[in-house]
Amino acid sequence: MVITLVMDQYGMLNNGTTATARHFAEKMRERGHTVRIVTCIPNVSEPDIYLVKERKIPFFTRLIHSHGMVLASGDEKVLTDAIRGADVVHFFLPFQLARAGKKIADRLGVPSVAAFHAQPENITYNIKVERFGINRILYAAWRRFFNRFSHIHVPSEMMKSLLLKHGYQSEIHAISNGVHPVFAKRDAARPSEFEGKYLITMSGRLAREKRQADIIRAAGKSKYNDRIQLVFCGKGPLEGRLKRLGAKLLKNQPVIKFCGRDALIDTLNYCDLYVHASEIESEAIACMEAFSCGKVPIISDAKYSATKQFALSPHSLYKNRDSSDLAAKIDWMIEHPEEKARLERAYLEFAEKFRLDVCVPQLENVFMRAIRECADARKPYYVPEELYAQESYGASEFSDESELLDADEAVGYAGN
Repeated sequence: MVITLVMDQYGMLNNGTTATARHFAEKMRERGHTVRIVTCIPNVSEPDIYLVKERKIPFFTRLIHSHGMVLASGDEKVLTDAIRGADVVHFFLPFQLARAGKKIADRLGVPSVAAFHAQPENITYNIKVERFGINRILYAAWRRFFNRFSHIHVPSEMMKSLLLKHGYQSEIHAISNGVHPVFAKRDAARPSEFEGKYLITMSGRLAREKRQADIIRAAGKSKYNDRIQLVFCGKGPLEGRLKRLGAKLLKNQPVIKFCGRDALIDTLNYCDLYVHASEIESEAIACMEAFSCGKVPIISDAKYSATKQFALSPHSLYKNRDSSDLAAKIDWMIEHPEEKARLERAYLEFAEKFRLDVCVPQLENVFMRAIRECADARKPYYVPEELYAQESYGASEFSDESELLDADEAVGYAGN
């Protein structure tokens, strides 16, 4: 197949959606497919890059950049070049680049599949209005875009349930994003400055919904505060706040660092325990990467986090926002090394079902279905080019939606 991937930020490997897009492209090429990439931040080492300009929105661009993210503009010429002649188009985010690309794919008669990675809950967290019912408005706003697709990919059953609850009418496929095979158990030398410490790590952006502060509070309440060393792998706007909280509550100041892939794999392997405190997650590749390296996770049971599905034991699940409960679970892991070692073996076996080699063929099958269905012109998302030119269908159809989504796409992508 010739597959066009449409992803605002592709070249900066600092978030789960970009990691998913990059790993997917790599595996699809290994399977013999041609993969084109439409983005405004490319990975320059890859072929078939179609580059668009960054989209800048007053006030929101600064917020987006603070999370290490960007938005892309919907360049019609570039998108047309990338989509024409493709067998299928896959859109990762519901923002301007994808909305423009979807219109072009329909006009050219190229089948398309959408992925739902950015949760509305991310938006409400970033602008601190999660208690005001805004999520329903955002699900409804995005529904107008996603219901134009016959097939939607989501990374978890939780996300499938949420979309069905909010009236999404497409066929929804719950398929894990998958873990790259390089994330595996291996020998990794522990840095000398960590000798004698019990190392607890979490990877991901330093952002409000990731709740790294709960880990600091829990370590401060632990009986083993003097032994615990926290290692946070990531960057984001809360770095300074986390350092100040750590200095106040911990015997050992937390280490905060942004890791490339090899450094992250080493860190996961030489640490003793992984905690995933985030309360907004569509799946959490970060947690999957950790247990693929043999680390036992302790996971928040938050309502809007699918990550809790990975808890293989009651000792791997704690009450969301309850730092005392998290401290008790950490202490149990420290005090029961034999049971923890048994869980490590269980997680290594469990991880095999989430490998990319297992997940990518499942999404490939969704693409094949979309291609077969698009051969039937009666399908609602296939629009012959001569009809697209009519006034009843075209760019004007999206104008109201575009205005509605400008603000939420800016903050939503920052939260992804």
